Amino acid sequence: MKKHYFSLILAIGIFTACVPAPPQLGKASLDEVIAAMTLEEKAHLVIGMGMAGQTGNNTVIGRTDDVVAGAAGATYSIPRLGIPSIVLADGPAGLRIDPIREGDTATYYCTHFPIGTLLASTWNQNLVEEVGKAIGNEVLEYGADVLLAPALNIHRYPLCGRNFEYYSEDPIVSGKIAAAYIRGVQSNGVGTSVKHFAANNQETNRNGNDARVSPRALREIYLKGFEIAVKESAPWTVMSSYNYINGTYASENKDLLTTLLRDEWGFKGMVMTDWFGGKDAIAQMESGNDMLQPGRSEQYDNIIAGIKNGKLDEKVLDRNVKRVLELILQSPRFKGYKYSNKPDLQEHAKITRQSATEGMVLLKNNQSALPLGSNIKQVALFGCTSYSFIAGGTGSGNVNRAYTVSLVDGLKNAGYQIDEALKKQYESYIATEEKRNTPDPNKPFSRFMPVPRPTELIPEAATLTEQATKADVALITLGRTSGEFADRSTSDFELSKEEQALLENVCKAFHAAGKKVIVILNIGGVIETASWKHLPDAILLAWQAGQEGGNSVTDVLSGKVSPSGKLTVTFPNGLMDAAASDNFPMDIKADTDVRNKSEKKTSVRNVDYTNYEEDIFVGYRYFDSFDKTVSYPFGYGLSYTTFGYSNPIIKAIDGGYSVTVEITNTGKIAGKEVVQLYTVAPNASQTNKPAKKLKAFAKTRELKPGETETVTMNIQTENLASYDETSTSWKVDAGTYQFLIGASSHDIKAILEASVSASSEKTHDLLKLEQPIKILKR
Repeated sequence: MKKHYFSLILAIGIFTACVPAPPQLGKASLDEVIAAMTLEEKAHLVIGMGMAGQTGNNTVIGRTDDVVAGAAGATYSIPRLGIPSIVLADGPAGLRIDPIREGDTATYYCTHFPIGTLLASTWNQNLVEEVGKAIGNEVLEYGADVLLAPALNIHRYPLCGRNFEYYSEDPIVSGKIAAAYIRGVQSNGVGTSVKHFAANNQETNRNGNDARVSPRALREIYLKGFEIAVKESAPWTVMSSYNYINGTYASENKDLLTTLLRDEWGFKGMVMTDWFGGKDAIAQMESGNDMLQPGRSEQYDNIIAGIKNGKLDEKVLDRNVKRVLELILQSPRFKGYKYSNKPDLQEHAKITRQSATEGMVLLKNNQSALPLGSNIKQVALFGCTSYSFIAGGTGSGNVNRAYTVSLVDGLKNAGYQIDEALKKQYESYIATEEKRNTPDPNKPFSRFMPVPRPTELIPEAATLTEQATKADVALITLGRTSGEFADRSTSDFELSKEEQALLENVCKAFHAAGKKVIVILNIGGVIETASWKHLPDAILLAWQAGQEGGNSVTDVLSGKVSPSGKLTVTFPNGLMDAAASDNFPMDIKADTDVRNKSEKKTSVRNVDYTNYEEDIFVGYRYFDSFDKTVSYPFGYGLSYTTFGYSNPIIKAIDGGYSVTVEITNTGKIAGKEVVQLYTVAPNASQTNKPAKKLKAFAKTRELKPGETETVTMNIQTENLASYDETSTSWKVDAGTYQFLIGASSHDIKAILEASVSASSEKTHDLLKLEQPIKILKR
């Protein structure tokens, strides 16, 4: 019996030895690996692994506890083929993972860097790349593989809830800053996912809204930044947006994800959905949306059924599987990187502090109220936000950090004295307000929703008189926060009656005592300033500066750093002055259920659909073309020093034009200057083109008093083109073009001219409107 048993074992061993081992990812070709995969394995690979807490349509955003706790999602592993699971984690203000893990005494805090709008306001691509490098290092060392960032949708309207994550109303600024960020992150050998592609310009009903946009406006405004980022930085992945575009879900739109992104722009990476984006898994596969995140069982079932019943060609599925595998091959996890869980958070804190100071914008500075002189010691600190500083927005753009430096702490760190009695009064009031505004933890996504800010405290007249007597200066901080799932309200744009009273009362008391008043705006989006900016002596737009915010603000207030940020968005006189005011959901509660949209609806204007009637006239393109006065123009920002512009020169170079100008620090303090280059097309008003368009920008190094730097900005002739829908081509009209060198869109220092020949570049005819909409024209 033993002899027969031994013979059987020997036979099985010989048979097994004769069966070839399955191909392994990284050793065999991708085609061989795909050929060895079962249909079920392929279907699993193109959807995510789901999320902890996900049951049917119920989910908890942000948990893949078995991989990296708090990461947003992961890919499916197939061990027999050597295919690991890789981790996808939220951004863009830093890596978002859980800081504390069950049964683990260690902490996993990440650095909260400045919000996107502040980073863009630096206009410093090298600096943004350094921020990206630091963020990418944390992605790498905490074991993630792809950062779901950057976000570069256009600031179409001031009330978009996620504008804080986005860079600008201008596509050149957006694209260049995003490209720098991507290069920095990916220099660590981890990936990025540039988002949200495309026309994700409102949070209200973001999963069901149909963005109706002309092909021209899409190409010139809403897609241009993505094009720049793709061509200049090669992101590993692109994330399709939730919304429809001209009747088709972005994640199901082959025109967008294949014909434009891959065929025209040459994108080589992988496309994934935003979390729970789209509806039809087969349409998503066919469109070129390679991966569906975070993954739902019905998507898997639909893909399997689609192959079996012939609705989905397996060659399409294989193509998408190949792109997922190409992503995995690049990942640190596939390469066996031994992550430390110990990035250099102290060094990264220095980087965030520096980047924040450089993006703050000095809006007003009467009689050199700033920087604070050596005689300023005692500071009277008003405004609830002074004591409850806002690091950034909420939702997936938030970062679980170890601390936030308040303005109080920042001032104390720099040696300033704060009235402790006033501080206690504010802290007690804020604590009471926070209890009143505590969100309902049982509501879906409650931990992602913005928490209402406290109603502003108005100190009594006796308190103001006392403070004005003993303090050297008054600081008033006004705060705003926002996040996913909801757009801002009109009341959030305006000052409340309490804020207005606080401003008026503090300014009256301190000015009567011969003391100055400084306003700090700790905000994530544009607010109204025209009605009150005459009151204080100085206004510093601090945006939301990340975890070192209080230190960064104090660095500027004290003069340790001269402000060099400039606006990447226009501050209008009033909200209704913005061109899209009739075509944005005003004060409508957002649809926060991201999964139950059963059919496209078209009944409610600006909710079910939004007509982009302003077309190409977004931001300064509108205000400057239609001679609308504004509170602060695009590109504006003051400094503690002054700069002279001299010797502007334009010359033809191969394929375009080179513009140089000498920038001299003509003041008494070292500083940096942002130089902007705009162009004006011939007969712009007759051909319905903007009065000017930004085409290039540069930032000087820090110039000492009297020091000069020659700034060079190049423009390719093709970048002078406008999109012509009739011929479906980019066209450069022949004629004399003006090249405007400016310190802002309103502060033009020199005008140069060049004669340009006509040219055109044919494109695919795509992304057309289902039905005409009214288009704004000059």
